[in-house]
Amino acid sequence: MGSIQERSGTLYFDFRYKGIRCREQSKLEDTTANRKRMQKILKRIESEITLDLFDYAKYFPKSKRVAKFKAIANKLEEVIEFESDGADFEEFALLWISEKEIEWRKSNYLTVKDVLLLHLIPAFGKKKLSEITKANILNFRSTLAKVTGRSNGKLSASRINHIMTPLRVIMNEAAERFEFNSPWKNIKALPVPRTDIQPFSFDEVSLFLKHVRDDFRCYFLVRFFTGLRTGEIDGLIWSNVDFENRIIKVHQSLVLNEIVPCKTDGSYRSVQMSEIVYQALLDYKAQQPKNQEIVFTTKKGGHLQNKYISRHIWYPTLKASGLSKRNPYQTRHTAATLWMAAGESPEWIAQQMGHSSTTMLFRVYSRYVPNLTRKDGSAFERILAEKFLQNSPESDHEE
Repeated sequence: MGSIQERSGTLYFDFRYKGIRCREQSKLEDTTANRKRMQKILKRIESEITLDLFDYAKYFPKSKRVAKFKAIANKLEEVIEFESDGADFEEFALLWISEKEIEWRKSNYLTVKDVLLLHLIPAFGKKKLSEITKANILNFRSTLAKVTGRSNGKLSASRINHIMTPLRVIMNEAAERFEFNSPWKNIKALPVPRTDIQPFSFDEVSLFLKHVRDDFRCYFLVRFFTGLRTGEIDGLIWSNVDFENRIIKVHQSLVLNEIVPCKTDGSYRSVQMSEIVYQALLDYKAQQPKNQEIVFTTKKGGHLQNKYISRHIWYPTLKASGLSKRNPYQTRHTAATLWMAAGESPEWIAQQMGHSSTTMLFRVYSRYVPNLTRKDGSAFERILAEKFLQNSPESDHEE
């Protein structure tokens, strides 16, 4: 969904078209009347985009993007015909990913594009699609097992599977289009060893929060006790923090420094705020500028950078706390395991986490499941009150 934004006192349109973020400046001052006027235009633009009737040049004739979208349109209108026995892998792979670009998130598109350029095209580039055999594919996979990855280690089974997935889709799609037998038969994904999670205990969470920088205490407290993903909390806006009903509405995520809708329907959810989260956010909001839209920002008001937080906040705090080294995603695992250890209903926990079912809960967190009770957050609330609200830093200070 697009929006009307302000820059240097004037308003501009901010929307997405053909998977591309578009910002078009107007000459209108930032007034209520002008915002309403532009909002009506934006609604019309989005309706035309939905109906595939949008003409960029009609609304923004002087924009540099007009030529870009015209080129895209011309490219899509080209009829590219291959002979079933003459098409090579590189030619078809690049066509395939250009077709997929409009369907995918930018992050997914860039990930698959890297796989094509770094692995698949160098290996199969000029080979005719119909001449690629099962033996070629298996040989390629075996060479991946010898490739050096990060930290000079070998590629993991999981990483190899992620590289092989686009190859499978491309070969099956080509076989269907050009009517030849796909060589991808009975090629199973490599078994991936089960990764042990490293959630924090209540005492470890308390220890971490005592050592973390004051300006990040609320940020990590919310992460530990809501199970929000990194992109979800980094993209959280105040309008989605409902203090009246004590819920956090998860409707968007920060991906590659852009706010985008949630990836799946299941990710759209309302997460209940426990008392400690409610109070922390209430106090935090009181300290923020009134016109600040994003909940957690840099000192300059920009989006948080995950690499910076990991390198300068997360790992130094673990070290200062004497806690074992683990990645920041463990905050999400921590929320799930603490809820389960408190005896909350698996169905309620799955809903809080954004899972479509309880299957993952029992597969990943089964050893943390006690004799379950059918509750809705009250058991966890009680333990938080015992562990934190009665022994908070504020209480210690008063004593």
